[in-house]
Amino acid sequence: MDPHRLFTIANGAAFAAWVLLLVAPRSTVTRRLVHSGVFPLAFAGLYLAIVAVHLEPNTLAEFGSLAGVMRLFQEPWIALAAWVHYLAFDLFIGAWIGRDALARGTSRWSALPCQVLTFLLGPIGLLAYVVGVRRELISGRA
Repeated sequence: MDPHRLFTIANGAAFAAWVLLLVAPRSTVTRRLVHSGVFPLAFAGLYLAIVAVHLEPNTLAEFGSLAGVMRLFQEPWIALAAWVHYLAFDLFIGAWIGRDALARGTSRWSALPCQVLTFLLGPIGLLAYVVGVRRELISGRA
């Protein structure tokens, strides 16, 4: 399979998981597929497979500079691996926000914008949740 096709499949799977997470966060399907970690772990496995096949050991030094990373990302398989990395971690954090908010009795409407931000802008959503909703995490009173 070529990296462009795999990109489309991975994006579709991630989008489906995010729809479940945002629209039906408490459903059995969401719990089994998203909150359980099935989707992020599947992305992690895909990432491992791409890296194992397409990342040469001598290219690891490229991660030491922005110019080196830019050279690596010109290779479609490596760019795909990076994208799958984002998909896995953003979805993992989005699901954590949902579970954490539910466990703490936080309003779904307080957590939802943070999850949307995580879907769109990754770390900004996590920051919004921790600073705006879970302030005790940064104050040391967690």
